[in-house]
Amino acid sequence: MSNSVVADEVARFGALAAQWWDPRGPMAPLHAMNPLRCDWADRQIRAVLPGSVRLLDVGCGAGLVSEAMAKRGHTVTGLDASADGIAAAEAHAEGQELPLAYRVGSTETLIAEGVRFQAITALEVIEHVADAAAFVVMLADLLEPGGVLVMSTLNRTRRSYLTAKLGAEYVLRMLPVGTHDWQKFIPPEELAQLMRQAGLRPVATAGMSFNPLRNSWFESRDLSVNYLAAARKD
Repeated sequence: MSNSVVADEVARFGALAAQWWDPRGPMAPLHAMNPLRCDWADRQIRAVLPGSVRLLDVGCGAGLVSEAMAKRGHTVTGLDASADGIAAAEAHAEGQELPLAYRVGSTETLIAEGVRFQAITALEVIEHVADAAAFVVMLADLLEPGGVLVMSTLNRTRRSYLTAKLGAEYVLRMLPVGTHDWQKFIPPEELAQLMRQAGLRPVATAGMSFNPLRNSWFESRDLSVNYLAAARKD
């Protein structure tokens, strides 16, 4: 059984592929947070590896992060287990002449091929995989020595349950019901431990906070709900 792919999760997100690029559609929260996520990831990568890098975007969906990182100058491979998501990603990127390619598959697929990358992003992905610890190990395996891993996910707190689960899915309807399983949210200290166990060195975290008046996200020190984390492979 795959440690990185859950069939129900792939089907759920694949069904949204046609609406993925609609900034007012079901992926509206990802559109709103994407500039913050990608700017932070880009800073973490360039702090270690100045210039453009070969970057793998794991769980890319229809390509929000992949395109954004390619536009920042990186050579990007977007990877997702959903063929529908990849088809939508390729259609949106067509004609833009970006340093960007997409693959249908999983981390296991690339490990079997023996490929490695200078940087990896896995944003809002780990809370949807079958085995979080095994997933981080596979990300580390796909990273070159000296490389940078950037992840984002949700903390498992009372506040995240009230806001990211009940509030976002059932009250405000910002996300489709069933998008998240609160039990699979990961506290920052737990994610840092998974990174260390995989041979990575955690180097930075940042909170992602939402301003409802501006419908925008900003970097903060509040890690209680959404947060980013970076690690290096020494």
